[in-house]
This record gives sequence, C-alpha cells and structure tokens, in this order.
Amino acid sequence: MFAPIVVLVRQTLGDAKFIKLRGKAIALHSQVITDVCNRLGIDRTQRQNFIRLARDNGKKLGLLA
Repeated sequence: MFAPIVVLVRQTLGDAKFIKLRGKAIALHSQVITDVCNRLGIDRTQRQNFIRLARDNGKKLGLLA
C-alpha cells in the first residue's frame, strides 16, 4: 500500500539518510506506544506485544519496504 512512497523516499534521500530517518520514526512510534501503555497501566509484556504488532502491520502495509 505505502511501499511505492517508501521506495521513492528511499531513492530520494539515499540509503544512509533513509535508514537514519526510518530508525528515528520507529523509535518515536515505540515511545508513543510506551507512553500510552504507561498511562493505561499496561504491563511490559503486553507493551512488547503491541510493538511487535505495529512492526508486523508496518510490514503488511509496505512501510518497511
């Protein structure tokens, strides 16, 4: 779904900048999940499951192309 956009951004930025940007985005998304889980009192194990689910959904949507 998003793979063509991701590929275009990767080609535009180059691999090194793209990987750095992608790493920052993943870290930010994981931090948001952690903050929400902390506010809701969700334990560490369930939080890790949410992060894995986000990763798997990103793969399915083509965000990790």
